[in-house]
Parts: sequence; structure tokens; C-alpha cells
Amino acid sequence: MIQARIKKLREKLLNHSIKGLIVSKPENIYYLSAFSGEGLTIITDEVNYIITDFRYVEQAKHETTGFEIVETRPGVSIFSAAYELIKELNLKNIGVESHSLTVKEYDELSDICEGVNLIKTEGLVEDLRIIKDTSEIAFIKSAQQITDKAFEHILAFIKPGVRELDLVAELEYFMKKSGSKNTAFETILISGPKTSLPHGVPSERKLQRKDFVTIDFGARFKGYCSDMTRTVIIGEPSEQQLSIYNAVLDAQNKALEAIKPGLKGKDIDDVARRHISDRGYGNYFGHGLGHGVGLEIHEAPRLSPNVENVLLPGMVVTVEPGIYIKHFGGVRIEDMVVLTEKGCENLTHSEKALICL
Repeated sequence: MIQARIKKLREKLLNHSIKGLIVSKPENIYYLSAFSGEGLTIITDEVNYIITDFRYVEQAKHETTGFEIVETRPGVSIFSAAYELIKELNLKNIGVESHSLTVKEYDELSDICEGVNLIKTEGLVEDLRIIKDTSEIAFIKSAQQITDKAFEHILAFIKPGVRELDLVAELEYFMKKSGSKNTAFETILISGPKTSLPHGVPSERKLQRKDFVTIDFGARFKGYCSDMTRTVIIGEPSEQQLSIYNAVLDAQNKALEAIKPGLKGKDIDDVARRHISDRGYGNYFGHGLGHGVGLEIHEAPRLSPNVENVLLPGMVVTVEPGIYIKHFGGVRIEDMVVLTEKGCENLTHSEKALICL
């Protein structure tokens, strides 16, 4: 898999008349080499290099194949080590990931690389990462399996008087015990009126009867993320709560039925958005319908108004409509799917009918 990715990258470099690429974004380094430590990767048309320091040399040798490991000398910056290698390879131009380097880092690299033409690139590796291969899909499925189990586990702890932060601690502890290296992102677990905040922060607030409780969370397995949101209620829902929940659930189901290769991101967003608007809640759905998931929790493609990207088999995206009413509360339901030749496979298996606890 790694060699196939590098081959595709080399073809892209050739099309851009670039002799090599300095890869600095950690997710891209991992994608191309399986190296999870600190350092840089240089991909050329013949040989691949990992530049790192003493702390990670043994790790790099263990995690990677097909790479020459270059150890920086004490007191020599990683950019200086990269320049020495570039000179040795007689590379007159080399690409850099402009979206990954800070201004200070780019200026430092430019000052060091005298006589070398640094070509700013953006998204060369990310464009490859949009389509997941079979191993990536397997890792994402494993991450989601942990997430599904964690949701089932946490339901027993959701009751009046329990703090949001205590539920977060229990949820994340269970995921790590179940095989998640760490969480895919900071867990969102909020209750009551706070559920009107799409990215609300868990606090010491204690759950109360009649509260909506929204949980947006994910595991990480072999570097790959999962992402799921469920909203439950403590006690019986009011008519308005039930109306909001059903509007979101129906909108999501319609989008899941519609999603398939060949459509644009905005087409799927429109399916869910029109349904929510028809129910009278159009002003309360303020974010896009979904986003790509992989080594990063938010990556291409997007399902959002005005987004023209065409969906293709192998893309992994979330489908997460929501309704958020200030001072009242909100509902979001999120599944993660992989695009197939004819439609999609839903990787999320947790219950979606409203759970009353």
C-alpha cells in the first residue's frame, strides 16, 4: 500500500515538474511512510528519506520500509539536515508543503536552502488521501466499532445528577480500554440548553430530567479516526423535542438514501437541508451536512452548500444534520459512511431512534 501511494505521488510531482517533495505535515508523513515520530520526509523520483533525530531513529527503522533514515547531528536543525541531503542529491528545485509550514519555518528553510528553488505546493498528498484504500477503510471501521461499543456503554451512566465531565471521563476511559490509542478529537458531551451549541464544551453541569444530551465523539485506531454523534433524552420528550428529533432523523435518512458517487457535495447537503426547511427549522441548521474523515477528523471532501466536489467510491464522509435553537437545545445525529460503486456503506451501527433514559 505504501509503495502504491508513493508511486502516485511521484506521478503528481512529475506532472508539476518537481524533482522532490519535502513532506512536513505529520499526517502526510504517516500516510507515505507509516512513521509516527517527529521529522521530515523527502520523496524523490528514485529514493525516499526520513530525516529525524536520535530519539526517533530506532522507531523509524522499525515502522518503515523502503526509506533511508537520516539522523540529524546534535546541534544541527532538521532544515539544515534537509539542505545537506538536497545538496548531496543535487536537487535544484524541490516542493514544500506551504499549508503545513509556518511563516517562520518557511523563511528559515528559504535562508538555509541557498541556490535551491523552493516550490510552494498545497494538497498534493491530501488529494491522494481523499480516496481510502482497503487497509484505511479497515482501520476506520475498527475505530468506529470501538465508538459504537463506547456509546452502548455510556448509556448506563447517563442519569440526573451526573456531571458532563464525569461522563466524558468514563467514555474516553472505555474507548482506550477497548483499543483506541487516543480520542479522534476533543469529546463533545453537553446537556440541556447547551445542546444548542454545535461544538459546546463539557462542563461541571449536572444532567437533569427532560434534558437532551448530545454526544459527539470518536476513537482513533492505527492513526485513523471515527466520528459519531447521538442525541438522547432523559425522561419523556416534549412535543417540540420530538418534532426536532424526528426532523433531524428523517433528514439524515433521506441524505443516506441519496448519497452515491457522481453527485456533488452540495447535492447531498441540499437533500437534508430542504427537508429540515420544509419542517420549519431551516434557520436552525447552520453548518454543512458532513466532511471527510481519515487520518484527520476533518478533511476533504465536504458536504456543504456551494461545494462542487464530486463524490467518488472510496471516500469516507460524515452525514450529520442538526437543529439548534438558542436557550432551548438542539439535536445532531451523525453517521460515517464509505462511498461504494452504487451508493454507500454505513459504518455506524449505534441506535438512531430516540433513546429515552
